[in-house]
Amino acid sequence: MCFRSPDRAGALAMARNLLRTCPLCEAVCGLEISIDPDDHVTSVRGDKADPFSNGFICPKGASLGHLDEDPDRLTEPMIRDRATGAWRTAGWAEAFELIAERFAAVVGEYGKQSAALYLGNPNAHTVAGALYVPVLARALGSRNIYSASTADQMPKQVASGLMFGDPLTVPVPDLDRTDYLLMLGANPLESNGSLCTAPDFPGRLKALQRRGGRFVVIDPRRTRTAKLADEHLFIRPGSDAYLLFGIVHTLFAEGLTDVRVEANGLDEVRAAAADFPPEAVAARTGIPAETVVRLARELAAAPTAAVYARIGTCTAEFGTLTQWLVDVLNVLTGNLDRPGGAMFATAATGGIARSKPFRVGRWTSRVRELPEAMGELPVGTLADEILTPGEGQVRALITVAGNPVLSAPSGARLDTACAELEFMISVDRYLNETTRHADVILPPPRTLQSPHYDFALLQFAVHNYARYSRPLIPLGDRPGESEILARLAAAVQGQPHSGTANPLAMVDELIIATTLQKAGLAQRRGELLGADSTEQRIDMMLRLGPYGEWAGGELNLQVLLDNPHGIDLGPLRPRLPGALRTESRRVELAPRELLDDVARLLARLADTAPDVVLIGRRQLRSNNSWMHNVATLVSGSNTCTLQINPADVDRLGLGGHAVVKSAAGTLTVPLEPTEAIMPGVVSLPHGWGHADSAQAVARAHAGVNANVLTDDSVLDVPSGNAVFNGVPVTLTPAPPPLRVFSPVVRAS
Repeated sequence: MCFRSPDRAGALAMARNLLRTCPLCEAVCGLEISIDPDDHVTSVRGDKADPFSNGFICPKGASLGHLDEDPDRLTEPMIRDRATGAWRTAGWAEAFELIAERFAAVVGEYGKQSAALYLGNPNAHTVAGALYVPVLARALGSRNIYSASTADQMPKQVASGLMFGDPLTVPVPDLDRTDYLLMLGANPLESNGSLCTAPDFPGRLKALQRRGGRFVVIDPRRTRTAKLADEHLFIRPGSDAYLLFGIVHTLFAEGLTDVRVEANGLDEVRAAAADFPPEAVAARTGIPAETVVRLARELAAAPTAAVYARIGTCTAEFGTLTQWLVDVLNVLTGNLDRPGGAMFATAATGGIARSKPFRVGRWTSRVRELPEAMGELPVGTLADEILTPGEGQVRALITVAGNPVLSAPSGARLDTACAELEFMISVDRYLNETTRHADVILPPPRTLQSPHYDFALLQFAVHNYARYSRPLIPLGDRPGESEILARLAAAVQGQPHSGTANPLAMVDELIIATTLQKAGLAQRRGELLGADSTEQRIDMMLRLGPYGEWAGGELNLQVLLDNPHGIDLGPLRPRLPGALRTESRRVELAPRELLDDVARLLARLADTAPDVVLIGRRQLRSNNSWMHNVATLVSGSNTCTLQINPADVDRLGLGGHAVVKSAAGTLTVPLEPTEAIMPGVVSLPHGWGHADSAQAVARAHAGVNANVLTDDSVLDVPSGNAVFNGVPVTLTPAPPPLRVFSPVVRAS
């Protein structure tokens, strides 16, 4: 439980208890928050009446009050003097006027493609990110759109898009009904789940075991999740696709397939798998051939089963092939789209109806000609686009809730690139390693001053559910995050953005009118409910969604307001073929783009493994780079150390610290010897490196930036995703580094 003790005992008695969905990870847990008369959070508890999370809460959620009231968060716009580097506060009108003037000058001289947009992962957790970031991207008019997606889940979305016709049609394990779960590169006991929205993931796994089920974890580390599992198998980082192909090979060889959905490409998959027998993949993965065969037989024999893989497999050289093979296995074992298998959620706000099947490479990046996916380019080439002269060179950058200097590959190079920009805007609550390069920072309000609905995450939920949270604290005279993004979109487009102009209402009204016109419901505009235009958009989406009153159901915004703990919309149910957007309206098991990449996989089968490789690490009290300024979260296991097997410490003659060197850079790091990591593998957590931060707690627990070691020239080919796992490194002894902090210029 998180407490902020008020000065007066009476304030506790006067505190109001309010309900809210936690926005800090993908678990969407319900919270009960106590707020005193001065709008300070006094406690945060799990909401026991929430039908999905049932009172579950993790340390991140319990610390929401501390994060929300972080004394280092920005509360007013900041403008940087380029000549001196000094920061000053500014009014909102002045900030937007400067943006309109300077941005127009850059784009006017160099063209629209000279501007770029980077979106951090908190955008997936906010109403503003879901509804108004697309407006900003359209206003920008540039193909230079980047996000944390290509440092995280893009392989899964590309694989799903090619197989099912829509990158948001992502199967998730039906955790509450499955009998057998095979999990690769995922650690939900610390991440709380990812592309698999499941509050109390630990409890759901324990329930699986109590009902006689079994779950197996494949991971180079014995994570907290692996310790809970019925079986844990070490695997060499980056070799997951070989293991899965070995299982596919066995299913075909032993006649164990049981395809229950309409699918194309079965023969092509069989032919591709022929080159990956268990005996061949064993040497590459470190998992014995007999174990590969046993896993195949267990999957086939289980009454119901699901295969699930996450970030450890996505952020590897063959990430898309791995995610493809996950669902190939779900199809081959008869477990796709059936209870207890891998199923598709039915989100209350529906999804975007695609008019054409998904494809990649509609355009390519200027410098390296890397293909677009889902409307964006790989973040691994953002530095190239800024640093490489020529027509279309990026000269202006907007970041929204992102810190790519810490979270993108080759972080030091991107840091250099940001310093070369002619103009930069950041929508961010912090002056951090990336936003310190900005000319203008526009801070969003406190989290509890914003509404909340999980548009993105409920599309990947293991149980159908909906919940809406209104702001718990008034905005006062400052703009909300949605208004900031709408005004920013107007400013960069040269449209009125201040004074009597109301870009937010104008955007909402246009979208509402257009959507209702397409749905043939323009006459029902007056029925929409809501305290503002944003709520009216949400109401419209709910009414048009699969449970909505305009679709034969009963759901609308008022129903969610009347049920503040959330609504149980039932277990996952079969959705094929209706959810498919492929041209054939069948599951495409063998997309040409993926079969082409199998040749690359096969060519690497006999490669000699590097002596030592680096992988990342999830931490229970952390979420990428932005929770390290909360004292209660930077404690315990939430530290930046290099985990290493004791045998490697002895073999390499290491002491308490080591110099770690890769093709991209060098770091000196403290070692954490542990038998929980396999020999030949070292692990460094993601998102640290705050030595020059303006955030006091983060600076005091700086750690090192793992992405000094990752290489932005090495990407997963089909998706363009960054490769953070399986990075070859060398380790040599080092003395403990001096603890020296660089001076930080604080905002005035």
